[in-house]
Amino acid sequence: MATTVEHHVAESRFEIFVDGQLAGYADYAERGRVRDFNHTVTYPQFRGQGLAAEVVKAALDDTKALGFSVVPSCWYVAKYISENPSYAELV
Repeated sequence: MATTVEHHVAESRFEIFVDGQLAGYADYAERGRVRDFNHTVTYPQFRGQGLAAEVVKAALDDTKALGFSVVPSCWYVAKYISENPSYAELV
């Protein structure tokens, strides 16, 4: 299983693909230097493979690299940050 994450700026979301097929995404709204992550989706046939964590990690890494802050409106993003304290400084 080959996974890739792509940032689609025009759609304000990070998408994760499994063997070239869209498997899920993390949406955000950007205001200034703040990204409000408001929705994370993993399509049913791809659940249970850790893909939500993978796309959220990529999204947070990109956000951190840009020096942006995060509002974790999505419960999954909030949970991921609470379980991975290295991202707490983004909130």
